[in-house]
Amino acid sequence: MSEPDGHAAPLRGVRAIYFDLDDTLCSYWDACKVGLRGTFEALGVDGRSPEEMMHHWAAAFREFAPSLKSSGWYEGYLASGEPTRTEQMRLTLERLGIESESHAKELSQRYFEERDRALRLFPEAREVLETLAPRYRLGLITNGPADIQRQEIATLEIERYFESVFIEGEMGEGKPHPRVMARAQEAAGCPPDQILFVGNSYAHDVRPALEAGWHAVWVRRASDIPPSVQGEAARPEEKPEGAPEPDASIGDLRELLPLLGI
Repeated sequence: MSEPDGHAAPLRGVRAIYFDLDDTLCSYWDACKVGLRGTFEALGVDGRSPEEMMHHWAAAFREFAPSLKSSGWYEGYLASGEPTRTEQMRLTLERLGIESESHAKELSQRYFEERDRALRLFPEAREVLETLAPRYRLGLITNGPADIQRQEIATLEIERYFESVFIEGEMGEGKPHPRVMARAQEAAGCPPDQILFVGNSYAHDVRPALEAGWHAVWVRRASDIPPSVQGEAARPEEKPEGAPEPDASIGDLRELLPLLGI
């Protein structure tokens, strides 16, 4: 690869790079959709198609998820994804007039297994990590339960690339809280203007990085739509009007390399 000029490598001064995990390095939402479909095909309700079951799951999710931190579920969620995953399935069944804790638990466990089997790194992710790891201090900052995020890291076999891993469930708080960014900056041992965050969420990745004085690259993919979002709303996140711009927006992690002067 030819050496880019200074204008083509705006992030040449970066010394440490943090990545988000889900839908930045791996196709988490796609795995969720495959997992839900497989679960409802195998253990669904008689007379209800997988599509109908997924519709009810999405509706239940939209009602349940926003109250997670204020309804007493959050402390347990930090340690394990199982209780809230099972409650989500219980609420899905409840929408169909079915009260069955045992069925909800079966659906929850099957979904966990199917989703984990379907989880994949994006095709270019390992190549990019292999290129960057000898040159930069790499870290991971990811939201979600401790057990689920550790399982994903193990399934994807990527822990060896990262000097630091910060997980919401292990810290007791997640992005975009400034304390998360402060802890990561301390671990990096660099001033803020030498740190880059690469993530798919403007609200949880890009904005908090910019507010911490870091650089930020926004990864934007057409597949970045959760299964809970349906209909006309099913499109990737947009930047709020007037919000600060990331250093760059990319659709493939390989686009990072020329930005860094590699």
